Amino acid sequence: MEMTEDVSSSPNLIKLTEKSLEGILYWTWSEIVNALKQCQDFFPKAISSGIVDKILETLVGRITTASDTSPRGSSSESSTIRFSCDTRSTVSTKSSSYRVWWFEDLVILNSESIEKIIRSMVSQNVDHVMVSRFLFYYIKYKFFNATSDEKKKATEIVVDLLYSLDRSSVSCKSLFGILRISSSLSLSKCCRSRLESMIGSQIDQATLDNLLVPAQAGMDSLYDVNLVLGFVKSFLSAGGRASLTRLKRVGNLIDLYLAEVAPDSCLKPSKFISLTTALPDSARDSHDAMYQAIDIYLEVHARLSEEEKTDVCCAINYGKLSLESCKHLAQNSNFPSRTAIQALISQQLKLKSLLQEANHLKSCGIPLKGNEYKKNQCDDGEQIILYAKKLNLPMENEKLKAHLQGMQCRVMELEKICKKLRTQMAQSMKTGESSPGSSISLPRLCS
Repeated sequence: MEMTEDVSSSPNLIKLTEKSLEGILYWTWSEIVNALKQCQDFFPKAISSGIVDKILETLVGRITTASDTSPRGSSSESSTIRFSCDTRSTVSTKSSSYRVWWFEDLVILNSESIEKIIRSMVSQNVDHVMVSRFLFYYIKYKFFNATSDEKKKATEIVVDLLYSLDRSSVSCKSLFGILRISSSLSLSKCCRSRLESMIGSQIDQATLDNLLVPAQAGMDSLYDVNLVLGFVKSFLSAGGRASLTRLKRVGNLIDLYLAEVAPDSCLKPSKFISLTTALPDSARDSHDAMYQAIDIYLEVHARLSEEEKTDVCCAINYGKLSLESCKHLAQNSNFPSRTAIQALISQQLKLKSLLQEANHLKSCGIPLKGNEYKKNQCDDGEQIILYAKKLNLPMENEKLKAHLQGMQCRVMELEKICKKLRTQMAQSMKTGESSPGSSISLPRLCS
C-alpha cells in the first residue's frame, strides 16, 4: 500500500485496493474484519486514502443491521475469554444481550482501530449500553493479553470513549474495576480525572467495598481518602441532577466509610474532618452513625488537643442525634466538654418541643391510646394525624418534665465547670504561669 505510480509502472496498489472495495457490500463478516486488521500495519496511509472509512462504514452497518445470530463463527484468537458487565440501563433484556456476537471478533484489533470503530458507532447512534459493554469487554481482554504499555494506551482510549457516552449507560461497578486494575499503570492526569469524574457522578450506586481503595505509596493513611473526597465532589457538582434520595444514599455510604477509616491511627484530623463535612446536612436524617465514627476516631487519637477534638466534632448536628446518643455523648470522656453541653442543650430544646406538642394535643382533646393512626379535629376544624404507642399523656408529661429537669441540672453543672475553667485560665494569663500540681475536680452531675 506504500507503493505509488512514481516508484512503479505497475498499477497503484491503493487504487487496486479501492477498486476491490467496490464489492465490499458482498464481503463476508470475516473478510471485513480481516481487511481492517491488515490496515493496522499502515494505519495513517490507510486512513488518509479513505480505505479505513469505507471498511468501518461497512463493519458498523453489519453490526447495526445483523440479527443476534452470528454471521460467522467467533474468532479462535479471542475465544479464550468470557466477560459480562452489568448496566443500570432501562433498555430491554433483548437489546442488552443483542448483537454480542461481534465482541470476540473485534477484541483482537488494536486500540486505534477500536477507537475508530466506536466513534463511528456513536456517530450512527448505536446503543450506548451496548458500546459500553463492549469497551469493558475489550479492556478486560487487553489486561489478559497485552504488555504494560499496551494496557496503558488501551485504558486511556477506553476511558476517553466511555466519557463520551451517556453516563446512565456506563456501569459504575465496571468503572471501579478499571480503576483497580489500572492503579499501577501511571495513567495520564486527564484520563484519571475523567475516570474519577464518571465514578463520582454515580457514586450513590457504589458499595463500601468499592470505596476501600488502598492508599498509594507515600500516603500516610491506609485508604485513599482523597479519592473518595474527589468522588463526592464530582457527585455534588452534578447539581440539580442529584436528587435528595440519591444524596441520602451517598450520606449513608460515607457514614459506612467513616466507620472503616476512623480506627486508622495514621489518618490526620484534617482528612477526617474533610470526610465528615463533605456532604450537606440534608444528606443525613440522623447523625448517630457519624457520632459513632467520631467516637472511634477520638478514642484512637486520644492525644489530640481539646481544640483539635472540637474541630473533629464540628460536623455533628446535635439536633439530629437520638436521645440515646446524646446520653452517651454527655458521659463520653473522648469528647470535649463543650460538645456535651451542646448535645444537652439540643435535647433540652427537643424535649421542650415535645412537651409543647403534647400539651397542644391535650388541649385539643385528642385521646391517645392504641397502636394505630387516629384522626381527630381541634375546635377550629383542623385535622391532626397522630401515631401513638399506648401513650398515657399525663404520665408521659410527668416523665418528660422530670427528664427535662435532670438535663437542666446537668447543663447548670457543666456551665459551672466551664466558668471555673475560664477563671483559672484568666488567672494563669495574669501570672504568666500555671501551677503544675493544680487540678480541677469535676463535680458529679446530678441524675
